Amino acid sequence: MATAYNYRLSVAPMLDWTDRHCRYFHRLLTKETLLYTEMVTTGAIIHGRQDFLAYNEEEHPVALQLGGSQPADMAQCAALAQERGYDEININVGCPSDRVQNGSFGACLMAEPKVVAECVKAMKQAVDIPVTVKTRLGIDEHDNDDFLYAFTDAVVEAGADQLTLHARKAWLQGLSPKENRDIPELQYDRVYKAQERYNSLPVAINGGITTAEAITEHLQHMHGVMVGRAAYQNPWLLTTFDALIGKQAHSLTREDVVHTMIPYVNQHIANGGRAWHVVRHMLGLFQGLPGGKRWRQYLSVKGPKAQSGESLLNGALDFKNDHKKTMSELMK
Repeated sequence: MATAYNYRLSVAPMLDWTDRHCRYFHRLLTKETLLYTEMVTTGAIIHGRQDFLAYNEEEHPVALQLGGSQPADMAQCAALAQERGYDEININVGCPSDRVQNGSFGACLMAEPKVVAECVKAMKQAVDIPVTVKTRLGIDEHDNDDFLYAFTDAVVEAGADQLTLHARKAWLQGLSPKENRDIPELQYDRVYKAQERYNSLPVAINGGITTAEAITEHLQHMHGVMVGRAAYQNPWLLTTFDALIGKQAHSLTREDVVHTMIPYVNQHIANGGRAWHVVRHMLGLFQGLPGGKRWRQYLSVKGPKAQSGESLLNGALDFKNDHKKTMSELMK
């Protein structure tokens, strides 16, 4: 099982962020990293009017994250995803939002290990690609290893091919999803212990990981590392990932990436979309560099109404580099 699952690094599924345009952009920065979709519910896939499984072929390897708790529906959606060419199906047992709780999936499912195990079994029978589970360390007052292992033992026994553990518990009552990303304390040592417990199963660690140095340290203890907000807000971090796992290092410049995105933006506009759908994911490309703030400002002002990827992105590069141009000129 462990030999079949080779992904060492991944970008976390993030609602409203890791859509197909974001993933296309991220793939220009790293060839080897596994990219996750935003969480998609089984109801949306089965009953929705739009194509919730759409992605770009260039995104591979790409994993679909599913939200749901009905084994038959989860298996049906897994089969559809495999048919569409996804490389992995992941079950969301980590999201603490009210909407997710009301739908009886996400983090609240940690209290229902048998339900998740049944989902895993049904999905494994329906597909040949890996079926994985992403979860927290606990929920509310249930924050100990006995509770965690009651859940993880059940899904591992059911045949899960990999686990990703967000190194925090989730507060289902009293904290917002945003607060749940910061307030519960990180407990990396407990995730390390889980990898030791399941020493033949790949386990990835997630939560608060922001640097290449931190990734390298975690990989001393874990099979894999999942990076979330840091990869989105400072996407150039992704260019370090391939070399960290011994693969060919990234070679494009930031300007190369911008120019490569121009035809993608133009094609999206030609298909009836808006440039902003794509370029909003590129705001952090020059983070920490001279002109990085000006790049963000230009895209934020001009992006929502732009009709040309070329004029928008080249204009942003010019504004970033030409400090004689003022904000008042930009606002005209």
